[in-house]
Amino acid sequence: MRNTIIIGNWKMHTRRAEAIQLVDNIANGLATNTAPSLRVAVAPPFTALESVAQTISSSSINLVAQNMSDNLQGAHTGEISAVQLKDLGVEMVILGHSERRHIYGEDNEFINRKLLLALRQSLIPILCVGETLEERKADQAIDVCRHQLQAGLDQVTPVQARNIIIAYEPVWAIGTGQTATLQDANAMHIALRQLLVSQYDTECADHCSILYGGSVKPENAQGLLSSPHIDGALVGGASLKAQSFLEIIASAP
Repeated sequence: MRNTIIIGNWKMHTRRAEAIQLVDNIANGLATNTAPSLRVAVAPPFTALESVAQTISSSSINLVAQNMSDNLQGAHTGEISAVQLKDLGVEMVILGHSERRHIYGEDNEFINRKLLLALRQSLIPILCVGETLEERKADQAIDVCRHQLQAGLDQVTPVQARNIIIAYEPVWAIGTGQTATLQDANAMHIALRQLLVSQYDTECADHCSILYGGSVKPENAQGLLSSPHIDGALVGGASLKAQSFLEIIASAP
């Protein structure tokens, strides 16, 4: 049985005090009878990771980093390594987010190097894939996302692949208020899982959680999370308010 995973990506928002208050409200609002198969995680900015880690130390919330270097250490000014993240209590790391791909020019090869390093350092990678509006209009969406996933998983073994979380985030839906239709989201999730079957095997594909991201909010969460093909959500703006994030979590089956 796959885990349902709800992750709040706070991006470049919150100062330390705000981050502490936000995650404290989330932790206090989580139902005590939350299903064991439901995992909740937050991805604060780097500056708040340690403060948030301390705040959630006695809770079931997982700590996520928003990015990491493709190097373990050395003369890499402005970067942060997997070892440094683990030292703060980070358990997962977001890699290949569309903002990293399209604003900062990260390509598939670079993302793959980071993913392989994360696996070697026992961090759970959250590999993001997604198409632009132009690619969707040109009927290239599934091909683009399959290529991103296949390239991201280069040299990843079947055993390692079981520990990877995939997040489908259509670029045109991130922060725009637009959301993929359930039909389109299902089609993409099915296509991505089929790629896992062909690249690995059915058992591996059945084990991997594939999340949806892109303007997920309380109003559409239940419809998305009710799909048997969608294993959770990577939530952006709606995770910056405890109440809306908790409502999304409560929508999970």
